[in-house]
Amino acid sequence: MNIGIDVDGVLVDLETKMLTYGTKFSVENNLNIEVKPEEYWETKKFNWLANQEQEFWNKYLVKYVRESEPREFASEIIEKLMQEGNKIYIITARNEYGMPKEYYGKMQEFTKEWLDKNKIKYDKLIFKSDKEKMQCCLDNKVDIMIEDSPSNILDISKKVKVIKYDCPYNQEVQNSNIIKAYSWYHIYDIINKLIKGEK
Repeated sequence: MNIGIDVDGVLVDLETKMLTYGTKFSVENNLNIEVKPEEYWETKKFNWLANQEQEFWNKYLVKYVRESEPREFASEIIEKLMQEGNKIYIITARNEYGMPKEYYGKMQEFTKEWLDKNKIKYDKLIFKSDKEKMQCCLDNKVDIMIEDSPSNILDISKKVKVIKYDCPYNQEVQNSNIIKAYSWYHIYDIINKLIKGEK
């Protein structure tokens, strides 16, 4: 099976990092803390202006990209899946938005370094915009995509089965081509059952 895996929200607990650093940023900048966990984008999640969101990422993006811990068991499960003959395609929409000028152009390098440091193996690492993700799955013959972004889940699930990593901001996203998962071992169980169902 060809398995597509998103980075932020799937390999990294984006929600916890956003709440932790978003509230820190709000206190540091004397902003009222108004948290809406059900919102995906920072401006809506924290009731920030666009320039405040840009300032937030400028301050914390490099730290987030280089130092975040992977979700528990992600590396272990991916290695098991590969050993069992599956192909792993890491497909991320990470880009340079918010990157401090001195680091501009290094997002792909930092992401590769982070994957290597955390022993997350893969057959192919692909950087595509959110709008290109569904086509990327089709081009690479991805059988199932593991994703957290509400818009990406909806878009990709039109053509490809999606495992939705359950987060507060994607609760309303559901259809017959979407399977909810709560952990990496849950993902492993779902994929194994799908593989057995194909045989």
